Amino acid sequence: CRKPSCLYPKVCSNLLTDHSALIDLYRSARRIKGIKKIQISSGVRFDLALQDPNYVSELATHHVGGRLKIAPEHVTKKALQAMRKPGIQTYDRFETLFLKASKAAGKNQQIIPYFIASHPGTTTKDMIQLACWLKKRNLRVDQVQTFLPTPMSVATAMYHSELDITQKFAEIETTKKGRLRRLHKAFLRYHDPTNWKLIREALRKEGREELIGFTSSCIVPPYETKRNHAKKRFKTRKFKSKKR
Repeated sequence: CRKPSCLYPKVCSNLLTDHSALIDLYRSARRIKGIKKIQISSGVRFDLALQDPNYVSELATHHVGGRLKIAPEHVTKKALQAMRKPGIQTYDRFETLFLKASKAAGKNQQIIPYFIASHPGTTTKDMIQLACWLKKRNLRVDQVQTFLPTPMSVATAMYHSELDITQKFAEIETTKKGRLRRLHKAFLRYHDPTNWKLIREALRKEGREELIGFTSSCIVPPYETKRNHAKKRFKTRKFKSKKR
């Protein structure tokens, strides 16, 4: 089959998603003399993994060293549609299954989510929704990136043509200006005080002033505060790891 729809908008019923051969490979590798631990830190396609819960259990029990990096990329339907990625609900289901399997194995493990800013089809409104999603879950993500066009990719074709080839070549918004690109990345790092001024300006422009303040639903304070005061107001869970 030459259709580019094996995994999107849903996993094709004709696609072989049985992970038993991969599970057997993992087990055979663990039996090799001298092998103490085989760790998988990233690269798991979570929508495929959900098709075989036994694989998720095997992964969580034997092959994760505390943290697994997964790339939901975004949370809004429109942004994920341009990326041909599953909805954020699919990521939530994988996270629930993985944490349940980790608990059953007696392990306290976490998922580190990857997100991207300025991907074709992503607007400031989408980034605001993503920032709210992160804040609601008390996540401070450092593993973020801004989209860069690279040769031979569908996203790059959309970036340059400003046409959404996933939606019959409809016009698509692209983020090319430096200030707007900085803003989109700033929403991913809403917890960084150096981004607060830029985010406040954007929220006021978009008519989202309710997100400026000190309540739990707000993503930035209304004015600059002392660092210690800001940390107290915006206490979140931080993953200490290298930026991508």
